[in-house]
Amino acid sequence: MRTDRRRGPTGNRRTGRAGSAVLAGAAVLMSLTAPATPHPEPVAAAKPAVTAVNYAVAVDQSASLAPEDITAEKAAAHRIALGDVSADSHITVFGFAAARTKDQSAVDPACPRTRLDAAGRESIGACVEKLRSRKESEGTGTDFPTAIRQGVHELSSGTDPAVPRVLFLLTDGKLDVTDSDKYGDEPHRQAEGERQLAVELKNAAAKNVQIWPLGFGSAPDKAQLDRMAAGGYQKGCVDLPSAKPTARKVSGAKDVGPALERVFAAAHCLRHKPGPSKRPPAILPITISPLATVGSIVVDKGDPEVTVTYIDPRGDTVPTTGEFNGSVFELAGGGSTVEALKIIDPVPGVWKVDVKAPEGHRSLPVAVSVLWQGELRGSITMDPPAPRAGERTTVTMRLLTRNNYEIKDPADYAGLKVASTFTGDGFAPVPLRLTDDGKGADSARSDGSFSGTVTVPKSASGALNVRATLTASGLSADTRGEGGHVSAGPSPVTAGLGAVRGSGQPGDTVTAHLKVTNTTDAPHTLRLALADAPDGLLSLSPAEIVVKPGAPATHELTVRIGPASAFDRPLHRDDPTGIGATLTVQDSTDGDRVLERTPVSVQVTRACTFLECYRWVLVGAGALLVIGVLLALAGLRQRRARRDPQGLMLHLIAEDGTVLGVHKAGHGQKQWYAFDIAEAHSNPRIERRTHGQYAVQRSPEGGAVLRRRGGSRTRLTATGRAELTDQLSLALGPDTTGRSTRPPEFSTTGPDDDYL
Repeated sequence: MRTDRRRGPTGNRRTGRAGSAVLAGAAVLMSLTAPATPHPEPVAAAKPAVTAVNYAVAVDQSASLAPEDITAEKAAAHRIALGDVSADSHITVFGFAAARTKDQSAVDPACPRTRLDAAGRESIGACVEKLRSRKESEGTGTDFPTAIRQGVHELSSGTDPAVPRVLFLLTDGKLDVTDSDKYGDEPHRQAEGERQLAVELKNAAAKNVQIWPLGFGSAPDKAQLDRMAAGGYQKGCVDLPSAKPTARKVSGAKDVGPALERVFAAAHCLRHKPGPSKRPPAILPITISPLATVGSIVVDKGDPEVTVTYIDPRGDTVPTTGEFNGSVFELAGGGSTVEALKIIDPVPGVWKVDVKAPEGHRSLPVAVSVLWQGELRGSITMDPPAPRAGERTTVTMRLLTRNNYEIKDPADYAGLKVASTFTGDGFAPVPLRLTDDGKGADSARSDGSFSGTVTVPKSASGALNVRATLTASGLSADTRGEGGHVSAGPSPVTAGLGAVRGSGQPGDTVTAHLKVTNTTDAPHTLRLALADAPDGLLSLSPAEIVVKPGAPATHELTVRIGPASAFDRPLHRDDPTGIGATLTVQDSTDGDRVLERTPVSVQVTRACTFLECYRWVLVGAGALLVIGVLLALAGLRQRRARRDPQGLMLHLIAEDGTVLGVHKAGHGQKQWYAFDIAEAHSNPRIERRTHGQYAVQRSPEGGAVLRRRGGSRTRLTATGRAELTDQLSLALGPDTTGRSTRPPEFSTTGPDDDYL
């Protein structure tokens, strides 16, 4: 389990210098065998150990290379050194071409054998800068025999033969020694070069040196690259096709980095996952598998002014050296344009690489990737656990992380090889094929559960055992066994329990039902237990059941999820964490006979926060509030619109009924149109006045309301009149807006409270 969380620094920034590249890695080799005894005491896989590697990088310097080609080769060599996670590894870097004359050398040493401790890693950046492109006078050809001879010498002289030896050979051409005096007369030079190449390849194989060629551009001969890969030592870091030395060819210098990263991972049995590439400022996500026990996040900054901060899946900014959250950190290459953060026991999940750069240093993209090595475990069951001779039994091997979590991403165990056998008393070993293809006994494809069936030989007479070994590049091997006995006949006590599956949050429970039958005359005590469950994450109750004689009975079992504090990884709402276990039912009354072994799978999500739990309630309430406000505003606008005096035709009427003038009302102020009577005794007419003696407003019931300053209000219908003075009155004419002014006749008076 991880240690208690401690608050880390608020940021970790490193600047770099020189070059750009697109490759990197972390080179580790781990123990690939972990013996186990059969059930009920399986032995977990051995703890992975970071193992040293000796490797050399031969960089083509022939005159045909463009400056960007040399830059890409130098940067690739630099990233290999930075990505190695072992301080006991050694690297040698040299350039090669073809010497024109006998007093010239085909090899240019750049970095002598350097131990990749902290000081060594920092020195690599400077020495790889010695690599250069040859002038034509120095030789334009490509001398592979001399390059391989130099690499084999560096890797085998004074080094431990138990430490893996790997030669990476980067070239943009093919064997060409036609202008090299050291290969004899000109007509025979190429043939002599081919002969010496064959000799050097045999020598590499004899000295246990793997050769991994990488060609770029159109000139390299892929068949010749393949020949060099096949001519060296063939045994890889694991017995899988992916670890066998292989030649690769890419289109140009821009692809050297990504391709060499893949080559580096394959040669060193690492899992590799590329990430995004963006210009700063940016946050680049990269996922570290739950299987990883050690890994390196490699950042190609491109520009030395770029600064990098690493944020783990918990949201904590991690240090670049020392311990934090149960992980150990070590940054390499902090003073260069490429850096690699090595992490031992990393927190699995999505990491964020926060890259920033000042103005003027944001033109180059920043790329991120992760290389890791890890540990894989398995949990094996037989169904039925005690078959009879001649009966078929189904064997299932479930993949789990080192902490017994379920594995979700099939890419984490791609290339996995499962080797299994079925043995027992009274018969020869029977081959057993376990697959994860969703066919036959396997219920689903690529779900991390490998299944197969086997028929127990009729000659079987006693103990049974099934063993399965998991092997994958970058993952330590795990061997698990399941033991049982041949049943002589039906068991007097039987138990039936289907696969236990459920989901919940920390503290929740999953219910299962165990059906039991006791055909004897005495009660039997059954013991129940969970195997392979991570400590504190799952518990089972009851631990014992007493089965009485008689009719079948059903017992309820409860699997409880542990508290959130027991989990060594962050829980998410939308991405459940799977916990795997095996529920075992044994009859302690009958010598601990195994009655049932059933897989348990519980998907756990974190509890929701208040906002998450009531989000839709709050959203709904907010929506209703918004709707209510909008309706209120709409009603207010509608009421105002019904009172708007705009378009009212005001007729000024003389005492004898003569229409003295017609005035069209406007919008007014606060739905009141104020006016006065100008020249009331000589030439009366209505004129708009902001603080006029009179004001009109449209009535919602039809017609209008006439208001006198400091006086009462009078309802003005479409056919009525309202007195203004002793000799003048006001009437309504046709409304120019088309709205009706014809209401039921009604008149009221009251205080003029709203008039301003």
